Amino acid sequence: MTSSRRLSPAALALSVTALALLTACGTEGDGAGAVDQAVDPAASGEPSSTGSPTGAPTPVPDGTVRTQGLVTVLDSGDGPELCLGAVAESYPPQCGGPALEGFEFGDVGAEKAAGVTWGQYNVTGTWDGTTFTVTESIPAALYDTILEPGAGGLEPACDDATVVDADKASPEDLDATLAAASALPSYATSWLSEGIISVAVTDDPDGAEAELRKTWGGRLCVTTVERTDAELNAVNQELQVALGDQLLSSGSTSPDSLDATVVFDDGSIQDWADATWGDGLVRVSSALEPAE
Repeated sequence: MTSSRRLSPAALALSVTALALLTACGTEGDGAGAVDQAVDPAASGEPSSTGSPTGAPTPVPDGTVRTQGLVTVLDSGDGPELCLGAVAESYPPQCGGPALEGFEFGDVGAEKAAGVTWGQYNVTGTWDGTTFTVTESIPAALYDTILEPGAGGLEPACDDATVVDADKASPEDLDATLAAASALPSYATSWLSEGIISVAVTDDPDGAEAELRKTWGGRLCVTTVERTDAELNAVNQELQVALGDQLLSSGSTSPDSLDATVVFDDGSIQDWADATWGDGLVRVSSALEPAE
C-alpha cells in the first residue's frame, strides 16, 4: 500500500523516521488552531468562514431508506441502536446511534459478551429524525458485498515531479525543507506520499518552490489552495456545532475541502453548506440512502 502522510508544523520537529500523521480537521480531539477574525460576510458578500452559522436543515425522508452497506447494531441493555458513526474496537464493541424499533438480532450473525449483543447488518426501514423503524434487516453472513480497496492517503499534488539534485534528498534535507515550508508566508499545509513532498500555499507558488529548492533536490510539488489548515479547522468546528447530532463525522481528506457524513441528507444539507461556506468546501454524504 502506498504510504501517505499529511504533515503539520507540529510534526516538523520529528525526524523523518518518526513523522506522524496529524489530521488537522477531525471530529475527535481539540486540535483547533487559532484563526484570524473573518470579514463580516454581509459587508464582503462572501460566505463566512467563522462565526456561528445557523439554519442548518434537518431533512427527514418521505419513504423507505436503508444503510449504505453493513453497519453495527448494538444492544447494551436499553434496546438496539443503529451505530452509523464510529465503533470502538473493544470487546464487546462500544458505539451508539438512533434507537431501532422492530429489530431482532435473529439466529445468524449476533454475538454476546458482558451483557452486550451486537452484529453487523444491512438495515432497511423508515427514519423520522429520531427513531429508525425496521422493515428488513440482513446479517453480514447473508449480505453480498463487493469489497472496495482501502482508502489511502493523499496523492501527490502533481504527476511530473522530478529529482533536480540527488545530493539534496537526505532525511535531514527533508526535515529542513518541511521546516522551510511551514515558514512560508502563504503556507497552508504539506504532506509526503510516494516519496514526493507536496506543499500547498495560498499565494505565489513559484516563489515558494524557489525557496524550497534551496534545501530540497528531490521530487517536489507545490500547489495552491484557497484556505489554510487553520481555516478548515475553524469551519469544521462550526459545522459540528451547527449540525449537532446529525453529524456523524467530518474531517479533511484533501488539502482544500472537508468531508462530512450525516445521518440523512436529501441534498438540503449540502445546499446549506454551499450557501454557508461556498460551493464545494464541505462535501456532504448521507449514511442513509433511499431504498430501491
